[in-house]
Amino acid sequence: MSHLLWKTLVLSPVVLGVTVLVSARAIATSVASSSEDTKAKAAQTEAPIASAAPIFIQTEQPKVNRQLFAQKTDDNKVLEEVNRYSTEGKNQNSLSQVTSVSQFSDVQPTDWAFQALQSLVERYGCIAGYPNSTYRGNRALTRYEFAAGLNACLDRVNELIATATADLVTKQDLATLQRLQEEFSAELATLRGRVDSLEARTAELEAHQFSTTTKLVGEAVFAVTDIFGGNTGDVNNTVFQDRVRLDLQTSFTGKDVLHTRLAAGNALAFNQVGNGGGAINTAEGTQTFQLNGGSTNNSVNIDWLAYYVPIGPAQVYLAATGGIHSDYVATNNPYFEDYDGGNGALSTFASESPIYRIGGGAGAALTLPFGKGGSFFKPSSLTIGYLASNANNPGANQGLLEGNYAALGQLNFSIGDRLAIAATYVHGYNGAGTGGLFDAGGGLTSTARVVGTNQANTLINASSSNSYGIEAAFRPSDKLSISGFVSYHDISGVGANDDYEAWSYGLGVALPDFGKKGNVLGIFAGAEPYSFNRPGFAGTGNDIPYHFEGFYKYRVSDNISITPGVIWLTSPGQNSANDDAIIGTLRTTFTF
Repeated sequence: MSHLLWKTLVLSPVVLGVTVLVSARAIATSVASSSEDTKAKAAQTEAPIASAAPIFIQTEQPKVNRQLFAQKTDDNKVLEEVNRYSTEGKNQNSLSQVTSVSQFSDVQPTDWAFQALQSLVERYGCIAGYPNSTYRGNRALTRYEFAAGLNACLDRVNELIATATADLVTKQDLATLQRLQEEFSAELATLRGRVDSLEARTAELEAHQFSTTTKLVGEAVFAVTDIFGGNTGDVNNTVFQDRVRLDLQTSFTGKDVLHTRLAAGNALAFNQVGNGGGAINTAEGTQTFQLNGGSTNNSVNIDWLAYYVPIGPAQVYLAATGGIHSDYVATNNPYFEDYDGGNGALSTFASESPIYRIGGGAGAALTLPFGKGGSFFKPSSLTIGYLASNANNPGANQGLLEGNYAALGQLNFSIGDRLAIAATYVHGYNGAGTGGLFDAGGGLTSTARVVGTNQANTLINASSSNSYGIEAAFRPSDKLSISGFVSYHDISGVGANDDYEAWSYGLGVALPDFGKKGNVLGIFAGAEPYSFNRPGFAGTGNDIPYHFEGFYKYRVSDNISITPGVIWLTSPGQNSANDDAIIGTLRTTFTF
């Protein structure tokens, strides 16, 4: 009891802080920060609600190394102003040169500047208009924009003089230009100086860049976590765990991408103990940052090597190692699914349907879009994939085709802009000695289990499985997302009494931008994979193991987020006689 009290005191400041933070943010008025207005926009990762469909729910996650960019100064504003002036036409598709002021639909002979424009257009040809035949002369003009325009006219005058057409330039015009040049000499000098500085800086970056085809994207997760509840709380201590991923993203054509991901971590899942004092041997409550590619001592390894490439209308996925089904197919679980990263749900269960955790490793997948045009289901797609857990091993009953594998087929439907539905089928084979059905590609001799109870995972002998799932995501507004799934698994073993069935289902509600842009409040509830009345599992219970989870991702900056959260597990190991387990976590994620 004293041990439980101590753990409660340890995490009480976290719980109190989360309560104050959420309540304060919920009642605060949304006020735009002036400092945020001057920041560059972060690159965004898109959480698709349908695979190969242009309908996305966006969650911000910075992918750009901001240290490569200089901080804004007063001098930088000069270039920003000129850049906005020079690119404004591009935003209107293009600027078009005019030969007569009459071509401007918004310039009338009665306008006070008509003669000036006529002279600049017809005598010197240094004024351009927009494709819709407008000049837009009524909008405000800064000194910097005028300096840039003056510079263009000066260049045109010099060109006329150089081509022996000086008779077009009168002495009065030259005197006027000289006065204007003197008036704006400071701005013109600043422009030239800043351009020279940018050119020098660009040359230096190009000379020292890592690669012209590869960029580095990184993520580091720090997590303080503990588990409470009866014997389970007594045998576990508060831990500080970490995981680091460095993803080298290489593109050869601009449309393809090769992922070479290095990972290291020291995270371990908690050991849960029943009231009888024995280990439950369950994967319930496993958290995403505890999936670290097999590293538990911060040793570095390549945990994912995959290649995405479009071929015609199809999207092709090739994985050499570390591939999982959610790499290439839509899970329809936006804001919870973060591809086992550090910005979505805390647990592996809440992040995606367990059906995608069956198998993994090396293989290929193909997504074919259909249902364009006037179809009711638009856009839609068909995805097929095959992953082998021990594809690199040439030993007996292993390899690409003879070892553990999982073949997936999924139909993805988008109904309008707010609803997406997917129907999934996975056929798997697991040889004798496999650690669990939901092993995410652990394969033979592995003890990996990433979700579900012992009864749902344990394969006594070699087995084949047929799994069926439905996943859906509904976005009634930009501030609300509802998603859920249900899966059924039919397992047939080669030995006597090896057959069993398993179920799983879950429902989540996410509130993006809750309290602040980039924040996410998520609540998820459901049942992790469970199986009843299995031979050899007498006395373990036939109660549904419910999973309740709540988290609040608070974005401190574009590169840092803090996520406090709680996971409540009822009837661990499918036995209500076991005390409920409560996991408290404070996760900090750094992205760069």
